[in-house]
Amino acid sequence: MRISARADYAVRAALQLAASRDDAPLKAEAIADTQNIPHKFLESILNDMRRGGLVLSQRGGNGGYRLSRPAESISIADVIRTVDGPLVSVRGVRPPELSYTGPAESLLPLWIALRSNVREILEGVSLADVASSNLPADVSALTKAPSAWANP
Repeated sequence: MRISARADYAVRAALQLAASRDDAPLKAEAIADTQNIPHKFLESILNDMRRGGLVLSQRGGNGGYRLSRPAESISIADVIRTVDGPLVSVRGVRPPELSYTGPAESLLPLWIALRSNVREILEGVSLADVASSNLPADVSALTKAPSAWANP
């Protein structure tokens, strides 16, 4: 699985909004500066997140962006899907739409299993979990093995 720059920036921006202690909107420039995200790229991402119902925008001198609902109710998967589409695809196609034959026939269940595990992790972690450094125990457990940190 590949996490695009767009998805990474969107999650980081959403986390910045989740970490905002008051309900005051944050300006895109402030988010971009804090998270070291190119401002124009972030504006496009925030617009996608607004259209996707994850953030609200407010115009004016005190304007900016804020989450549309509590951070506890927005999963990392929600953010990624909003800016990048399906979590797992093969050649741009969702796994159930694929078919294989011969020795490649077992690839389909493999891709489905991969998608299931990606969903389980990303749908099971909210913005609030990450912003508070309180990942679910099952996700934290996956990081304990030294091989998890190795690049084969």
